[in-house]
Amino acid sequence: MVCRAGRQINPPPHAATGWLMLAGHMQGDAVTTVYDFSYQDSAGVNHDLAEHRGQALLLVNVASRCGFTPQYADLQALWREYRQRGLVVIGFPCNQFGGQEPAADEAIKVFCALEYDVDFPLSRKIEVNGPAADPLWQWLQRERRGLFGTTAVKWNFTKFLINREGRVDGRFAPTTRPLALAARIEHVLG
Repeated sequence: MVCRAGRQINPPPHAATGWLMLAGHMQGDAVTTVYDFSYQDSAGVNHDLAEHRGQALLLVNVASRCGFTPQYADLQALWREYRQRGLVVIGFPCNQFGGQEPAADEAIKVFCALEYDVDFPLSRKIEVNGPAADPLWQWLQRERRGLFGTTAVKWNFTKFLINREGRVDGRFAPTTRPLALAARIEHVLG
């Protein structure tokens, strides 16, 4: 694997499929924004979040067999309403909570499209907690702690809103409906 700085980097042996390259981290530099990360989509194509510089991002760990799965519809509604103004919604499938995302990457994408008409980007399935946690999600948790100061994501559909400068503006619990974030999104979009 080659990081954005052009150096050859081998992921740690415990890294999950879809391990993300973190250029700043690999070079020992401090990571300051979301733009220092990339993700792989369900087809395995790398996408640098720097491509979204100047846009707001809503990053959500998702699952297709969860009580919160109907939130896909609200996420899609936000994507449709605000993408022309600069909001990018990205779903990150995760199977760490009750095994509620057991499907393969392509099957997840098909399910989302058929059941919820989702056309916002989806990553490959990742881990958000633990030693094999995706570096982006490790950074998100360090930047904005959850209830009672905890860092770990507690369940599917935890949401992180990123401002146009690439910094975490807010962290929202799975119980927070995506449409309830509309005013906050409006504020971040300016």
